[in-house]
Amino acid sequence: MTSLADIVPSRKRQRQLTYLMEIGLIGMLFIGIERGNGGIVINTGVALLVTQLPPLLERDYEIPMDPRLTLWITTAVFLHAFGTVGLPGATATLYSQVWWWDHMTHALSASLVAGVGYATVRAFDEHAQGVHLPQRFIAVFILLFVIAFGVLWEILEFAIALAAEALGTRAVLTQYGLEDTMLDFVFNSIGALIVATWGGAYLSNVTSAIRERFDSRAG
Repeated sequence: MTSLADIVPSRKRQRQLTYLMEIGLIGMLFIGIERGNGGIVINTGVALLVTQLPPLLERDYEIPMDPRLTLWITTAVFLHAFGTVGLPGATATLYSQVWWWDHMTHALSASLVAGVGYATVRAFDEHAQGVHLPQRFIAVFILLFVIAFGVLWEILEFAIALAAEALGTRAVLTQYGLEDTMLDFVFNSIGALIVATWGGAYLSNVTSAIRERFDSRAG
């Protein structure tokens, strides 16, 4: 019978996958430069900056970032950047070619936002004496937190589209209509619910590190 350990890549393999995606992002950045495509350059550039957050958090703030978390973060930004570049030889991007690509990347990005919210609120719950936050409350909080972030993101996309139209340039982020926006909220919620359900199993070390920082500041 196949166990979970047989399905999940080893820690070494997770690190290798992370490095490969980082190299892929560098390649996509050069593709954007070669094409003179500002959207690709900005999206891949931001993605590369995000991939440097795990080692920064671990080195400067002593927040443990095991290979699973680093791979999770890198996968989310890699797939978003790859969606703006498209397959080799294709003239259209994956965002415009594949109907579910935008929703998948929204769910992944939302799970990252939910992970930050979950670890922080759980750390506060453990740190604050006399405060107990039920699991249901945390789940609702994470869901509302992600929805609020999603609303801000959609406003940002809309503002960027208007600015690009006014300046006569290509928009860095693209909106595909009201129906697409509503579906984005649905998939954002799915990402949030996954983290609210299983976040405790994978974010416990991060939560403990944040709680210790709360404790040290309070002390």
